[in-house]
Order: sequence, then C-alpha cells, then structure tokens
Amino acid sequence: MKDLSLRKQFFAFLLSILIACPLGFTQGTEPQLPDPGTVAGASKDQQVQLGQQAKAEVYKQMPVLPDSSPVTQYVQQLGKKLEAGIPSDKSWPYEFHVIPEKDINAFAIPGGPIFVNLGTIQAADNEAQLAGVIAHEMTHVYMQHSIKQMSKQNMAQGVLGVLGAVLGNGTAGNLAKLGMQVGAGAIFMKYSREDESQADAGGAIIMYKAGYDPHAMANFFQKLEQQGGGGGPQFLSDHPNPGNRVQAVSNEIKNWPQKNFTSNDQALAQAKQQSNGIQTYTAQQIADGAKQGTWAQQNQKSGSMPANLPTSGAGTADLAKLDPNQIKPSGNFKPLQHPAFTIQYPDNWQTSGDPNSSVTIAPQACMGQTALACGAVISGMQPQNGGAVSVDDATQQLVQGMEQSNPGLKANGNPQTVQVNGVQGRAVDLTGTSPVQSNGKPVTEHDRLVVVPTQSGNALISLVFVAPDNAQSQLQPAYQKMLQSLQVK
Repeated sequence: MKDLSLRKQFFAFLLSILIACPLGFTQGTEPQLPDPGTVAGASKDQQVQLGQQAKAEVYKQMPVLPDSSPVTQYVQQLGKKLEAGIPSDKSWPYEFHVIPEKDINAFAIPGGPIFVNLGTIQAADNEAQLAGVIAHEMTHVYMQHSIKQMSKQNMAQGVLGVLGAVLGNGTAGNLAKLGMQVGAGAIFMKYSREDESQADAGGAIIMYKAGYDPHAMANFFQKLEQQGGGGGPQFLSDHPNPGNRVQAVSNEIKNWPQKNFTSNDQALAQAKQQSNGIQTYTAQQIADGAKQGTWAQQNQKSGSMPANLPTSGAGTADLAKLDPNQIKPSGNFKPLQHPAFTIQYPDNWQTSGDPNSSVTIAPQACMGQTALACGAVISGMQPQNGGAVSVDDATQQLVQGMEQSNPGLKANGNPQTVQVNGVQGRAVDLTGTSPVQSNGKPVTEHDRLVVVPTQSGNALISLVFVAPDNAQSQLQPAYQKMLQSLQVK
C-alpha cells in the first residue's frame, strides 16, 4: 500500500509539471536581442545627431503627416509597444512617423527615426503584420546597420567628420556628405542580405516580447513578393530577401516558450478607415514635389514640421537667379584655423560647419536652402583600420561616390598629380548641372576635387571647389589662391 501511494504522488507531480508547461522539457527560454556592438568613430550621440540631420532632409523632400494625425498616433502607440521589449541600455530614441505615399515602403534613419508609408498600413492584413514591418525597421536601428554599411567603405569620415554641416541635395551638398551620407541619400540605403536576416531575427524577438506572432512579419514580406506589383518591389529592393523568410522565422522561434499572441486588428481597421480621407502621392509625385520645394512648405503649413530640426546654416538665396556680381571674391584673404588644416579665404565670404566637421566656405549669395551654387567644401577622411592611406584609392572612391550621389555629374578624365604647398596630391575635374540658371535653363557646374594627405599619412583632406559656368572665370583665381594657402597638419 505504501508503494502504491508513492507511485500516485509521483504521477500527480508529473501531471502538475505537464499542466504547467505544455511543451515539457523541450520548452526553450525567453529570447533576447543580441549585442549590437559598436561602430568605431560613430558614438551613440553622433548617430542620433546624424539621424536628426537626415530627418530634417526627409521633411524637405517628402510629405509627412503631422503627429496630431490619428493615423500617426496609432503608429506611434504601436511603435512604443514594440519598443518596450528592447533593453533600455541598448535602446534608441525611437520616433515613428507616417508618409502619405501610396507605395508600400518603410525606412529607418540612424539614431531612431522611423517612417512608414501609408500604403504599408493599408496593405497590412492585420496589426501583427504592420508590427512586423516596424519591428524589422527598429532592428535596423538597433543593430546600427546603416552606420555599419557606411563604415564598410574603406574611407570613412575621420579628421573632420560630417556631423556638423548638412548642405542639402545640390551637388555640393552631397559632396559634403560623402563617407557617411547625411540626408535622404542615406535613408534609402540598400541593406545586405545579412542585415535583412538580422533584422528579421531581431524583429521576431521584438514582436514576440510585445505579444505578436513573429510569423506575421515573414508572411507579410512573402505577400509582397508574391504580389509582384503595387509597390512591393520598391520595399523589397531596399530590403532584399535573405532567403526563405517564413522558414527562417519558424526555425528562430520553434524553441521559444509558448505564448498566446494577440493583435489589435480593430485599431488597424480604424486607422485604415481614417486614412481613406488622406491625400496620398506616388513616389514620382513626391520626387517631383521635392525638386519644387513643395514638401517643406506643405509640412510647415500643416504643422508636421518639427520645431527643433537642425538646420544647415545655409542662406535663403534664390540660386536660380544668382548674379555673378554678387559673388565676386574680395582681394583680401583671412585665415581659417581648423584642427586638421589652415586655409586662407576671401574675407567677404562666409564659413559654415562645425570645428570638427566638414567646412563650407562660400559667398552668402551661393548658399541656398537645398544647394550650394559656388564655394569650397572641405572634408577629412581616414581608413577605419588606422593604416596608411592611398591617395589614388581615396580619390577614386570619392569620384565614384560623387558620381553616384549626383546624377549627371561625370569626371573629365583621370586624376592628375598636383603639388599643394610641397605636398603631393591628386586632382580631378567634374562637370554636372548647377542650380544656377541662365535664360530659364540650368547652366553647367564645374567641380574640382583635390585630395591631399595629412602630415601623419594616415588621413586625407579633400577639397571640392564648385563654380557655375557663368562665374567660373571669376572664381578660379580665388580658388587657386585658397588651395595654395592650404596647410595640412
């Protein structure tokens, strides 16, 4: 009788375990996000600052719904729910915004800002799918994928950085942002398949912790692949498929503890209904509006433009009507002392930038809100491994970056050897389209890139001299004098 009693107690104990844990001893542990690591030369504060500068470019180039919009408030609430699952010591100051674009897309900016197209909200079958898109983008920020992609290039901004000056989307503006592209040029960076795998895995963890079924994320991406048209390819072109997403997510979560997943589909349905009255635009319409400056005005008027956005310090000149007489350089030069160099420049020109960033030297009349019509942009570069710098390789990479960032800009021949105060460097001339117009048509822009090594040999200084065709002869003597006064440290 005693033996029978013990057996009953044992089976009762075993039954209690099975009831408490339906998966038995195969039950896994709560998943945790991986350590995102760090990026050399890009602190968290710097990435946040970079993101805010890029965010300012978004509000210039795209329509954005105000935060008071019920659709935006819904997305922000959903984002905050997902954010709660990220360890506070590794989290970022996430922001969530909505762009009234028809196409299905979403993008993340370094430092935390995330933008979701209205077309993505309307395409989601349930809230879990939308949560998956947002969690995926949050992981890109968490893992610092944009910054790491930029840093994979052999040349990264070092001596000067780029974090102090954002010059807009004109040719010179993009030149100042080479290395770590500030502005919309970086927003649509194409991630690698490895990045996408990590974003899927991290997004699954974030979803799981917030109570959403991670399968919904993979199912939504699979839906976009299958539909072919309607905007899906645009999202997938920025987020390449790393493989069988559905199977990969299933393998990822198969050993996680069971959870009763929820999805507030009623809130999504309400957001969709509210979005029906919002005017939406195609990607082409948004691109056309950006060229005309439509969105900066519209966002300002609608109240969606944040009050604390960083500015480039550029002027408000109408560059299309630039009068060459307004930019005549003074015969008197004064020095600019910089930690990495010194240079002389006309005393009737202005400087903008930060003591530790790219520096622009230009006449006030050449400084527009979104471009630079003439002047010099000076930047610094160094390899991440701290080794020696190849001037030829650096020049080639800079030329390639300039051409890629500025459609229509082309190098005129190969780089040539130049002497700058006894230092041997490289120079190459490029031509493109200037924001300056003559008789209602843009004139040709002439850019001269000069690259010289620093005294240590482990960093480089690049200078880009910009001149519209109708003022080139007027500016060249001043540019030559500036270059010959350059002293690198």
